[in-house]
Amino acid sequence: MVIIDAHSHLWLKQDTIVDGQPIRSLASNPSRSIFFGEERQMLPPFMIDGRNTAEVFLSNMDYAQVGGAVVVQEFIDGNQNEYLQDVQSRYPGRFFCMGMALSLQEAEDVKRKGMRGIAIPGHRLDTPLTDMMPMFRFMEREEMILSLCLHEDNHQLKEVETIIEACPDLTIVIGHFGMVTTPRWMEQIKLARHKNVYVESGGITWLFNDEFYPYPSAMQAIREAADEVGIEKLMWGSDYPRTITAITYKMSYDFVVKSNMLTEAEKAAFLGGNAQKLYGFRELPELPYIKNMSE
Repeated sequence: MVIIDAHSHLWLKQDTIVDGQPIRSLASNPSRSIFFGEERQMLPPFMIDGRNTAEVFLSNMDYAQVGGAVVVQEFIDGNQNEYLQDVQSRYPGRFFCMGMALSLQEAEDVKRKGMRGIAIPGHRLDTPLTDMMPMFRFMEREEMILSLCLHEDNHQLKEVETIIEACPDLTIVIGHFGMVTTPRWMEQIKLARHKNVYVESGGITWLFNDEFYPYPSAMQAIREAADEVGIEKLMWGSDYPRTITAITYKMSYDFVVKSNMLTEAEKAAFLGGNAQKLYGFRELPELPYIKNMSE
């Protein structure tokens, strides 16, 4: 089975300010960060230098037999365009890296850097998404992919509908599975009724963290979404590395493999087949299972 992660993160250094508050790795323990005034375990405790690099991720991917990954961006990690340009050039067969941009000029720079998508953490914006319409029209012309996370209160849904109407050929991927643990999550999923809109499940294990592995309610939500918009519109995402502070990387998709709520064909589409077609992964390695020392 081809497995592709449609929602992950990489950074060399987490040191930024969001809403006037610093978010940065702790000097005393770089696997932890100050996050909106709280100390949080941002990285798994074995990542002791604060660097969330492609090489460590590739080691996790190889171990978990994940062939490729889409790397998105978040304001809380700071702008990683320069690093992701380097990652894309060094590992073109394994990664599809998204730039960060909020204007036409910034989008043009992302395109020049060789990245074929832009990620917008819309849930952290206090301005309308439609203010970026010139950028979206540029992305549509250049056949770039827009990764978009939306606020859980769904106030941005009409804005997204306006963007879809204005840019019908712009491919949009909705993140965080529509904030699936909130009351009106299905409204975000329904955006995938439009021909060029898809949904990925990045962070679904975080959203159902209280329930924990094997996440039966997450599987129920995936089943409901597939029945609503079709399994061909849905993709698995991990939200690496933050989610693997609680579970292993393989556990972030293994609960889907072991579930009886999807057919084998649906699992193959959700876990990698859909992402392979959408993002154009063509040079995925063969990753045979390697026995653990504990086996």
